[in-house]
Amino acid sequence: MTPHEPDRLIELAATNLGVIGHLGLVFGPGMTAITGETGAGKTLLLTALDLLMGGRADASVVGPHGDEAVVEARFLFDGDELVLQRVVPKDGRSRAYVNGRLATAANLSEYATQLVELHGQHGHTALTAASAQRNALDRFGDIDLSGLVQARLAEQSIVEQIEALGGDSRARLRELELLRFQVEEIEAAGIVSADEDDLLRQEEELLGGASGHQAAIALAAERLGSDGPADTALSEVLAALEGREVFGSVESRVRDIAAVLADVAAEARDLSEQIDDDPQRLAEVQERRRTLTGLRRKYGETLEEVLSYFAECGQRVEELENRDLLAEELEAAREVAKAATAEAARVVGAARRAAAPKLAKAVQKHVRTLALPNAQVECAVGEDPGDHVVFGVSMNKGAPVQPLARIASGGELARTMLALRLVLSADPATMVFDEVDAGVGGAAAQAVGAALAELGEQRQVLVVTHLAQVAAHADNHITVVKDDKAKMVSVSASVIDHEARVVELSRMLSGSPGSQSAQEHAAELLASAQGVRTR
Repeated sequence: MTPHEPDRLIELAATNLGVIGHLGLVFGPGMTAITGETGAGKTLLLTALDLLMGGRADASVVGPHGDEAVVEARFLFDGDELVLQRVVPKDGRSRAYVNGRLATAANLSEYATQLVELHGQHGHTALTAASAQRNALDRFGDIDLSGLVQARLAEQSIVEQIEALGGDSRARLRELELLRFQVEEIEAAGIVSADEDDLLRQEEELLGGASGHQAAIALAAERLGSDGPADTALSEVLAALEGREVFGSVESRVRDIAAVLADVAAEARDLSEQIDDDPQRLAEVQERRRTLTGLRRKYGETLEEVLSYFAECGQRVEELENRDLLAEELEAAREVAKAATAEAARVVGAARRAAAPKLAKAVQKHVRTLALPNAQVECAVGEDPGDHVVFGVSMNKGAPVQPLARIASGGELARTMLALRLVLSADPATMVFDEVDAGVGGAAAQAVGAALAELGEQRQVLVVTHLAQVAAHADNHITVVKDDKAKMVSVSASVIDHEARVVELSRMLSGSPGSQSAQEHAAELLASAQGVRTR
């Protein structure tokens, strides 16, 4: 099979979102830089993604071009296309759609968070969650959890069996007495077979009409038998035809009819003698059927179900009667299972603790190249099996290590997440950075750009940046432009080619996109960054 394209964002469209009248963008793989002058509306693209990720739908995002804002995105997801849409009206509740079908904001989030991780103002950062950090450590350390999972399942199964025995002695006694009564009632009925009721019904029908049946068959035997009208008529016909060869064939056929008639008459006589008008037997059959009907009313639609319930009750009675012995056996089994779980937990905990410092060291190495030279990264693992995993970071010398979720600076958090994602090869497919270059410049900016480009080799990366050193490393470049000359402000965005990139980078470097020297510097910067990419 040909492998399908990797999951990623293909297209993003927004209508009447803030100052955006209508905007549509197609995204390529790798790293995409999104640039533009301050206030041009770059963050509106992040607002659009935030809405598609189930973020809060505030009516303030609705622009002046209509009564509602609409954002849509098309993704590649598991080899198929996935279209998400969010509609935010000025009044009322927002609406969400998944592939054209109505959905909830939670449904959108469920899909989008599998595909997109957003670092910046809106901060949909999965790795700040404790469970995500544990999963990340397990992936990094290739931790084998199968033994622990199986041990926990085995222990839980035994616990459920113990609970099923019943812990309340009074309740157990009441259940036992009821079951014994039901078993005795069904057993006393002495059901012969699953089809006994059907056989009795047939017998009841026969006995119930015995007199009429007997009169009918007796009349038939009388009229068809010897000296009966039918026999007399055939005898007269044979006497008339006897000796007349011309009617030989007719005579032969009449004799055959006479023989058949004699057989039928004999069968009728036998049946007449077998039918017995037995009111006592009829009463017995009817009473038996009432008994079986009562059992079916209580224990099953059919006698087969009644017998099945009888077997289940018998098994449960045996369990309850032997409860103490069984409980003792199960308690012993639970102790063995607890010990097995503890051992499996010890093995997993040891593996996690062995992997944790390696993960922290690898992340710290990357973090320190991203304008955080004094960063300390730790990965703390709790008691066995180490399910409680916390990534901690200290940004400055002497500062305490804080969990990721408590990092106040958006730029510091974004760069830490960039370092983590460079180490961890897993979802999401698309990563968006807004403040990753905040407070960064010079060589550090080059390092941030190179790190984003490296991450772009593994998955799709979108970065909103003010730094030419970062944007130069991108595979694709989108510029956002605000037009405020007309009566109504508007925003447009487009993918630019190499020449336009040189102009945009020169604007970012010097504020003078038309400057020849700035453009030469920009071209040199772009060539240098792209050269690093091709080495």
